[in-house]
Amino acid sequence: MDSLNPRLHIEPASRASSIFDLPTRNPGRSTTEFIEQEGSGSTWTHKGIGILSATFIVISGGSGCNAICSAFPQNQTCYVLPVTDDGGSSSEIIRVIGGPSIGDIRSRLIRLIKISTPQVNSIRRLLSFRLPAQSEQGARDMWRDIIEGTSLLWKDIPPDRKELIRGFLVYFENEALRRAHKAFAWSNGSIGNFFLAAAQLFFRSLPSAIFLFSSITGSEGTILPVLVTNHTVTIAADLSNGKRIVGQCNISHPVSSADAEILEGLEDDDHHKINSPQNVYFTKSAQSDATNLEGTIQRVYYINAHGNEIYPHPNADFLSNLRERQFLVYSCGSLWTSIIPCLALRSVASGIACSPCLKAKILLLNYRNDRETDGYTALDYVQAITNTLNRHDLTPRTAGTVTRPAYPVSAFVTHLVYLSDTPIRVQEEELATMGVSCIAVTSTTVKGGFNAETVAQALDDIISTLDDTDSP
Repeated sequence: MDSLNPRLHIEPASRASSIFDLPTRNPGRSTTEFIEQEGSGSTWTHKGIGILSATFIVISGGSGCNAICSAFPQNQTCYVLPVTDDGGSSSEIIRVIGGPSIGDIRSRLIRLIKISTPQVNSIRRLLSFRLPAQSEQGARDMWRDIIEGTSLLWKDIPPDRKELIRGFLVYFENEALRRAHKAFAWSNGSIGNFFLAAAQLFFRSLPSAIFLFSSITGSEGTILPVLVTNHTVTIAADLSNGKRIVGQCNISHPVSSADAEILEGLEDDDHHKINSPQNVYFTKSAQSDATNLEGTIQRVYYINAHGNEIYPHPNADFLSNLRERQFLVYSCGSLWTSIIPCLALRSVASGIACSPCLKAKILLLNYRNDRETDGYTALDYVQAITNTLNRHDLTPRTAGTVTRPAYPVSAFVTHLVYLSDTPIRVQEEELATMGVSCIAVTSTTVKGGFNAETVAQALDDIISTLDDTDSP
């Protein structure tokens, strides 16, 4: 069912009937696990057994959680990601071809690839490669080498997987050529984004595309898009000064190339509009340079191509995992454009508050505030999550005469983990009265912020405390 075109919602009769289940993996884990953090050049040994036997559902964006993924036992972790990012090479795919944003999902799939052989490493290198950003002609030339199979990026990739990946890349190019009047810009394009977008177009199913990507690369963990749709998904933010900002990129990190009307090019059949290329070159390191918002964000919500608020159904597998997992983690990252879009959906609040299995709901507080949360305290983060969940649990379309009290803060957040040297004010006593336990941890990174070791230690402490409480 398309989340953006809701009809009568019927839960699947059995989770075993889903054709989108990821390949079965060996669940066996040792009590001591050695984890190598990709790209960090450091290793650490995790000795706690609590975290290795626990199951997690992690709500996050694309980049905020990547650095801490190895804190979780991947075979027992489900990652829920938004499909609203309209920056990077996703912006150009959306402008020309349409469909949901897949950049954050591709980033997580790449991050969770377990490098077991040189062949797998070559596939990871190919799918994480970006075409040159400086020259459109140079990007086109390199793209031509890739789809013709002559690029050195194909070295060590087995022929069967090479032809499968290349086939979908050719399919993507064909879709771009069908819309030649929109002049697709190849510069800065992500090969992984092209492959995932092509699979989504071919299957008309984002979960099927994720399944294919995981099968080819051996990505660990379960990755769920928060919405299952074949249409472009757009969010908007209402500010305290009465203004509205449309589009995730404009909310979190506006760039000069986004001056064009945001709602243009959202429909696949919108052939009468010839939009100029809008491939947005953006890195998270540049986010601190963004100008402050004119007012504080009051709420974030979904809109359709006409700018009207809509109330999508979440991915049914998201709700089922809320019922089955033991620990919910709100990851560090952009609060209003990464976390909130996963919460501003029907029935998510009830799914979290009424879950029979969730033992703890843990918020990893950002190390510092960004453009979206300028001046926020820890209490502001907790209240933003609580207010969003309560507001969207019953929508004007579905509530009817149904009334119920708002869930308390502790129904959604039971633990807040923060770094001891954070400049963000943490009101421990006030949060404690709301049922939220605050846990301070020490950063072990030079730049500050969470890393996998810090998060794993905090999770172990929480699990140990809960186990001690449950013990007779």
